[in-house]
Amino acid sequence: MERVFSGIKPSGELHLGNYLGAIRNFVDLQNTAECIFSVVDLHALTVPQEPDDLHRRTLDIARLYVACGIDPAKATIFVQSHVSAHAELGWLLGCFTYFGELRRMTQFKEKSEGQVNVSSGLFTYPVLMAADILLYNADKVPVGEDQKQHLELTRDIAQRINNRFGEIFKVPEPYIPPKSAGGRIMSLDDPLRKMGKSEDPKGTIALLDPPDVIAKKIRSAVTDSGREVYYDEENKPAISNLMVIYSLCSGESLESIADRYGSTGYGVFKKDLADVVISALEPIQKRYQELTEPGRIEAVLEEGRRKAAAIADETLRTFQEKLGIVVPKA
Repeated sequence: MERVFSGIKPSGELHLGNYLGAIRNFVDLQNTAECIFSVVDLHALTVPQEPDDLHRRTLDIARLYVACGIDPAKATIFVQSHVSAHAELGWLLGCFTYFGELRRMTQFKEKSEGQVNVSSGLFTYPVLMAADILLYNADKVPVGEDQKQHLELTRDIAQRINNRFGEIFKVPEPYIPPKSAGGRIMSLDDPLRKMGKSEDPKGTIALLDPPDVIAKKIRSAVTDSGREVYYDEENKPAISNLMVIYSLCSGESLESIADRYGSTGYGVFKKDLADVVISALEPIQKRYQELTEPGRIEAVLEEGRRKAAAIADETLRTFQEKLGIVVPKA
């Protein structure tokens, strides 16, 4: 069985795009692969965080993993910082990563542009991401467009080390889900920009938004000129994005949606879309509330930590020994 690793950074509230574009695919993958899913809290520290918010979001993401359908009996769910091998391997891999490689990372250029103070953690972020993946000898890694360059660096680092020391790390492949399995959900405010955790909240539907807030956001979503509802990504990007959301939340095809709402106008379509989204999120929100009971998610994370650490520590020890590091006896 192939092994899959992925993580979500607790730098904002999980939203509909995270669910439809990633987490629903995780739920499917757990039935066909050995899945390891992390809340990558160390990555969040590359930019300033409010400690209370970071603590709350870390637990919330773990709760939402489970609430969205990831089964702790099938998949490993843990917090990155709970397994010290991530930070340890991150340092070791950094010694095999070239300054020029990190300087070429597009995401670093974008996030550091215009900033007075830029942390070295932001610069070396891709090395820690490589450690996350290589620790578990992952076969596949689900990645979006913004992370493809980082995965390529991970592959380069693994191959460089393997060429020198022998086969230590598995060289991971990107996992690209079938087009029907999800999509790139765009902002309700700007259909040319991806829906994001740190964007204007009016353009993002958070998974924990109450029904009245969801309805208001969808009513206020930008639309294209005209009033007909049909899918045309190039000429009608706003309404096409809303149609994708409707289709993924309801299971109905884009063609069927266009047939029903084509000439009704945007108002009727948006009202029904709000009902569809609210209905899709209702069971997730109910399950999330159950998981706020003290100790519930902490027990899941402790079991996940134990399983993740067993794999990660063995990988780290093997690499340390190859490097000539004196490893203490277990």
